[in-house]
Amino acid sequence: MFAVLFGGAVALLPAYAKDILHVGVIGFGWLRAAPGIGSVTTSFILAYIPLKKSAGMKLLLCVSGFGIATIVFGVSTSFVLSFAMLLLTGMFDMVSVIVRGTVLQTYTPDNMRGRVAAVNTMFISSSNELGAIESGYTAKWMGLVPAVVFGGCATMVVVGVTYFAAPMLRRLNFNNEGLTAKNAEKKNAKKAQRENN
Repeated sequence: MFAVLFGGAVALLPAYAKDILHVGVIGFGWLRAAPGIGSVTTSFILAYIPLKKSAGMKLLLCVSGFGIATIVFGVSTSFVLSFAMLLLTGMFDMVSVIVRGTVLQTYTPDNMRGRVAAVNTMFISSSNELGAIESGYTAKWMGLVPAVVFGGCATMVVVGVTYFAAPMLRRLNFNNEGLTAKNAEKKNAKKAQRENN
């Protein structure tokens, strides 16, 4: 959520296309489509090469990559480089989406899954819109390029804080052994609950 909140460069694309990159509506269309193209590409890749080992570290690295790509996009005056950076933001963001979705389905207790999914959806659905508002205000206060660079830097700070504040995320794995152990814990908890009743 915070990565998208601070790194919402997409909201400023019309101004970038016109004032920084000096491209027309077709160029703007390609820029707007770049994150989506990146997301779809990553989805196909991860369908064949799924995340298993070190999923948490890969998530943090991809969010860092999202921040770096946002910073490079912010200072770029080349259409090709800007397109490539937006493509990367989509690719990195999709890794985050997949990790979050997997955690939600496999690590959330059955009796809490609906509520956790509702809270997750609320934050994810609102983060893009809130990020657009944040980007607009920071662009007004700082200027167009500094606002995007600030957003990328803020994303990097969020990754750093998360790395130290959430050690369980750093150790997160999606290998079969980890999931089997988690399922065993659930079965043991249910068995103990039945015995207590």
